[in-house]
Amino acid sequence: MRPGSLAVRLFVSATVVMVAVLLVVALALASIYREAVERAFDRRLDVYLKTIVADVANAPARTMPEPTTLGDPVFDFPLSGWYWQITRIDGPARQYKTARSLPEGNLPLLLDQGSPADVSGLREGYAEGPAGQHLRLIERLVDLGEDGRYVVAVAADSAEIQEEAAGFNTALALTFAVLAAAFLLTLLFQVRFGLRPLKRMRAGLAAVRAGTAEKLDGRFPVEIAPLVGEVNALIDSNREIVERARMHVGNLAHALKTPIAVLRNEAAKSVGVDPLAAKVDEQAGIMAAQVAHHLDRARMAARVQVVATVEEVAPIVEALARTLGKIHRGRGIEVETEVAAGVRFRGERQDLEEVLGNLIDNGCKWARSLVEVAVSLPPAGLGERAFFEVIIDDDGPGLTEEQRVEALKRGKRLDETMPGSGLGLSIVSELVGIYGGRFTLATSPFGGLRCIVRLPAA
Repeated sequence: MRPGSLAVRLFVSATVVMVAVLLVVALALASIYREAVERAFDRRLDVYLKTIVADVANAPARTMPEPTTLGDPVFDFPLSGWYWQITRIDGPARQYKTARSLPEGNLPLLLDQGSPADVSGLREGYAEGPAGQHLRLIERLVDLGEDGRYVVAVAADSAEIQEEAAGFNTALALTFAVLAAAFLLTLLFQVRFGLRPLKRMRAGLAAVRAGTAEKLDGRFPVEIAPLVGEVNALIDSNREIVERARMHVGNLAHALKTPIAVLRNEAAKSVGVDPLAAKVDEQAGIMAAQVAHHLDRARMAARVQVVATVEEVAPIVEALARTLGKIHRGRGIEVETEVAAGVRFRGERQDLEEVLGNLIDNGCKWARSLVEVAVSLPPAGLGERAFFEVIIDDDGPGLTEEQRVEALKRGKRLDETMPGSGLGLSIVSELVGIYGGRFTLATSPFGGLRCIVRLPAA
């Protein structure tokens, strides 16, 4: 589950949708439950309301009605939270009759607030009561003609509704939290299980790149199987292309070798007699070197592109240091090595030997007394290819920045007194480039030349 990965995108998108759905469902259930509690509470109030309306309708004419059949003591205790009120609204001034539980003041009327009535003439709503109580109130208009028009209201503290709704909301939140956690765990398992074939595919490609496998093997889901087939076809096609190019280069090189050899042999017969023969022999030798160089380069590219082997770096470095140290021992040159443990080269052994051999030999030729070889394995970034680094320092005269640029040009020799063809650093640069690495020159801490090589690690 790394940032920016397909797994994170699937997990986050599914989580957002799931949370949104659960939130909408929770709000809907909370609203439905509250409405159900209110309807049940209103039915209780409506029982008292109908009783009072019946008493009003049966009251003697020209008298203020007073309920006599409620039979519930909650209307007798002051500020009990249960109240009734009868209001005559047809006279010059309103007249009120209230329950004993309402010691002073009157209940507000929903009629005055403009609350609409249902088809039966019943109004329902909330109002502020005595002592700051939040009341649930229902009322009905009773028209007795000449005997008067009355508004009968019954109210009760809505705390019971609030407590019922709050208890349900708490239980609902806990239930949905557990449900969301279960969904998230299921989703996490589903994402990891569903993307596991991609992980196997990645491991298979890494094995192909490391040279331990030739193609992607195994059974894959039907959605990925076509992609696996295309990748395998691409690997086979790449292998065929490289092999065909390698064959063509080899054929061309072999086709040119014979004519060049004939030219050199014929020219050698007249060297010292005919100046033209010497020139032909010289140029034919250059042609032979060019053919050999490009043939070797094609072979190196073929080895890199088809299948790479894995080689331990430490034994190669130690062997080169011992060999070249013996060769240059007469000049008092000492070759020191420091190789990090576990560094492995993803490529052919002879290619690494050619790169490091050229550089160490070059350092020994120019050094006064010391050549130092250090191999390290810098940590690779997330998703980046792994490389190891070889730094070769000598205490020779070194090169200026302009000379370092010239030294990398093919066949360029900065000092004709030293043996060599001038191809060493150029070959190193080309070979490192084929492997996707990097080769740079800098100034050594000892004052000489520093060669820095980055090559793919296994």
